[in-house]
Amino acid sequence: MSGHSKWNNIKNKKGKEDAKKGRVFTKMARYIMVAAREGGGDPDYNPSLKMAIDKAKSYNMPNDNIDRAIKKGTGEDDDTHYEEVTYEGYGPSGIAVMVKTLTDNRNRTAPEMRHAFDHNGGNLGTSGCVSFMFDNVGMIYIPAKDGVDLDEAMMVAIDSGAKDVDGDEEGLEITTSPEDFATVRDSLEDAGFQPELAEITYLPQNEVELTTEDDIKKMEKLIDALEDNDDVQDIYHNWKEADEG
Repeated sequence: MSGHSKWNNIKNKKGKEDAKKGRVFTKMARYIMVAAREGGGDPDYNPSLKMAIDKAKSYNMPNDNIDRAIKKGTGEDDDTHYEEVTYEGYGPSGIAVMVKTLTDNRNRTAPEMRHAFDHNGGNLGTSGCVSFMFDNVGMIYIPAKDGVDLDEAMMVAIDSGAKDVDGDEEGLEITTSPEDFATVRDSLEDAGFQPELAEITYLPQNEVELTTEDDIKKMEKLIDALEDNDDVQDIYHNWKEADEG
């Protein structure tokens, strides 16, 4: 059930960031703009844009904000260009951390990442230093609701190419390869199942517990510092938090 506990982390992160909607909306707008600029403004023909829109909607981002971000992304008058840069490093006691950013200035973002790690018991590493500890997968979560046939959703997911399906009384977690993610998600939606969360993410192959209160506080502060940075889109780590059971 490692996927289940990690997915709970994702949901908990969503709830935490919901309290900072202004900052979340800024990050989501940037994500949508880049996807629209690179693949066009029609989500039916741009899987990356569809995924960005779905993620924005999971944070309850208003449609007007989404539309403005798409238009800005496809506009030719905007000379601000973002690039995706992933930073890798270590938290307290060697916890593996990957940080996905969208930045218009590496010379600003890199020192900010280094500062966040250095001041919270960690250190920024080189590209590839921890990414081998994670699996890149698609994750889709279908919550248990009245009228939702989870057995049927499971069959749709398997038939459309899911790698693994894990269910309990709360809902259905579906794991796919990154290549099959869009196909499985679209098949579920076409069959009438609406995912609560759906994204391509990184799951740790093994999780590590922190044994001292000092390290736990440092790790929490590191995550908070990274989340507070407007350039940061996603944070992945292999810390096994105490409330995961």
